[in-house]
Parts: sequence; C-alpha cells; structure tokens
Amino acid sequence: MHFHLTQPAPTTAQSATLLAQFDARAQGFATIITDTPLHDDITAYAQSVAGQFDHIVVLGIGGSALGTQTLRDTLAPTPQSGQPTLHIIDNVDPDLIRQVSAQLDLARTLFITISKSGTTPETMALMRYFEAQLTAQSLPLSQHVVYVTDPEKGFLRQRALTEGIRTFPIPPNVGGRFSVLTAVGLLPATLIGIDLAPLLAGARAMAESFRHPDPEHNFPLQLATWLHAHAAAGRTSVVLMPYVQRLRTFGEWHAQLLAESTGKVNASGQAVGLTPLSALGATDQHSQLQLYAQGPDDKVYVFFSRTDTGPALPIPPMAQAPQSDILQGVDFGHLLNVEMRATLQTLSEIGRPTLHLEFEQITAFELGQLFLLFEGAVAFLGELMEINAFDQPGVERSKVLTRQFLSA
Repeated sequence: MHFHLTQPAPTTAQSATLLAQFDARAQGFATIITDTPLHDDITAYAQSVAGQFDHIVVLGIGGSALGTQTLRDTLAPTPQSGQPTLHIIDNVDPDLIRQVSAQLDLARTLFITISKSGTTPETMALMRYFEAQLTAQSLPLSQHVVYVTDPEKGFLRQRALTEGIRTFPIPPNVGGRFSVLTAVGLLPATLIGIDLAPLLAGARAMAESFRHPDPEHNFPLQLATWLHAHAAAGRTSVVLMPYVQRLRTFGEWHAQLLAESTGKVNASGQAVGLTPLSALGATDQHSQLQLYAQGPDDKVYVFFSRTDTGPALPIPPMAQAPQSDILQGVDFGHLLNVEMRATLQTLSEIGRPTLHLEFEQITAFELGQLFLLFEGAVAFLGELMEINAFDQPGVERSKVLTRQFLSA
C-alpha cells in the first residue's frame, strides 16, 4: 500500500499519549485478529458443513451486516463453483424478505443470526420468521441455524442451549461497527470460501502500524490527524471514492464506522462529528464532481486505486471512429486509472484536500489492511476530538421509541 499524504505527523510524545488514552478504553478490535482458537474453530465448522448448503443467509443489521457485505463484494463478488451463495438481510422491508426467500431451498440453507444483545428488534423479527419457516418444514434448527452473539449472556445464548444451536462469540470489548474481523464477518466469509489467512495477515500488519511508537510509521494516526486538522478548518465531510468497483460497499461500512463513532457531544458540550459521503469512480465523476470542484470547500477526499486491474480488457477499435479517437488502443483498466488521475488533479489544482491510497491489487491482504487502517484512525479521532468513539448514545432514543410504539 502506498500512502500518499502530505501532512505533518504528530510527535512521538503525542502518539504515546493517544495510544495510552486508547488503551484506557480497553477496546479489542486490534487484538481480536490474533484469536487463533476462534479462527481454527470457524475453519473447522466450515469444513464440517462443506457441501451441505447452497445458501448462507445472514440476519443482522448495521455492524452485523455491513462488514460481511464488504467481504463478500470485495473478495467473492460472484459465487464460485461448489460454494454457497451468501445473502444478507439487513432490513425488515417485506420486499427484501420476500425477494431473498424466493431464492431459497430451506433444506439447503444455513441461517446465521447476529446480535450481541439478542434484543435487536429487526434481527429478532427476521430470526423468528425464518425459524418458523424451518419448523414448518420439519427442518431441525440445530442443523440450519447458527447464532453469533455474546459469549456468556443474552436471549440468543439461552435459546442456543435449549435448541442445541451452534454459537460463535462476539467479544464484549468489540462493538458492532468494529466487529467485521470477529466471527460476525469471518464465519460467513469462511463458509463461502474466503481464505482467512491473508485477510488476517493484512489486518495484523496494519495493527502493528496502529501500535507503532513512531508517528512516521503509524498510518492510522496519520490519517486521524489529517482528518482532525481539516475538520478544525471546517472540512467536516469525508468523501470516500474508490476507483475499484468491488470496494463500493466498503464505503457503506466506512459510513457507519465514521458517523456512529464521531457524531457526539464532546467534553466541552460541543456537538462534533464527521459526515461520511460515498462515491464511486469513475461513475460519480459524472454525478458529484461538479459539487466537489465548485461547491463549498467543506470536504476532504480519499481515493483508492490499484495499478494491476487484472487481465487486459482492450476497448475494440470502431470503424469510422473520429480521427482524434482517444480510445484507440486503450485498455479499460488504463481508462479507469486515467479517470482517477484526472479527478485527483482537478481537486488538487484548486486546493481541495486529497488522500490517495494506491495498491498493486485489492486482495484479502489489502482489505485486511484497510479495515484496520480506518478502525484505527477512528479510534485516534475519538481521542483527538475528546469523545468516546466506541459508544452510540444518540441512537438509544430511537430504540426506546421503537419499543414504545410496538407496545402501544
């Protein structure tokens, strides 16, 4: 990964202070990636059920779904021969439930219900619906259902004991939006054939950077200080724009991570936060670039690109093409990267802050790096902004009202 960022790095003393503040919060997202017994358990389970299922259905919402979507779309965008299809139901819209249900042969389907508390209304509603469908067809829950939940307590943990359902843990010190590299994301990824080893190797490499005492080698800290400095200057929106189609849902995962972690009231009683905006190159050059180039200077721009775009895919020549045909002899991958360079330079020339993350390829290793880069940056941002990046008090009122309205 090439990290093209021109920004004064914090001092070693500042780095040590921020790491100490993070450690005091005892968050586990940077250590769970070394939980070898869990990884072995997931692999063994996947091997034990290999060939039994044509469909894997994840029932979850928010952090219980977005990271898994990113893993699937980035590393297994099309089902491979012999591997099951992964469906993710992260909404209670009846249209979505019917759409997925119509594709399933329940006898060849495994449902993974994900909720740490076991009280998430949307997830519990989906669980009840599909478990009722299994029961109606006399299919044993113990063979078609897995729970990913708190390791010791909660409704799902109790129900698993009663029904003989297999469970995997969500560590108590890892919140939902930081949980992609726990069983939340790793279990469904393994079941569709994604190799955990390079994914976790990339994550561990970036976790070492996150813990590095020298700020020059601490990429998450550099990203956090860059974002914080521009936020102080009024640039509080973060545009994430991959020029990699398979990373489109990474933007959705990042949106929850950034919004739910930074949108808080700080120690001084001031409302703070960064607003995530998702874009896709080259598509959104034609739908959003006008705003970025001539609209308010209240945003920063993060680009992803790769130098190796895969096997050559040349643009065919066309009879009677104009004499000034700029597409003559051009490959689609080259065209995509030229589009990125044009957008990057357009914004740079007018002084808009840009960050370019360049990869040779986007493999499992690079995706593991990206997850930890942004999780680590958000952790540091919380300390820089004097907030707790790991709670979400602003959503509690909605949860209370949902329960009240359903009970009325």
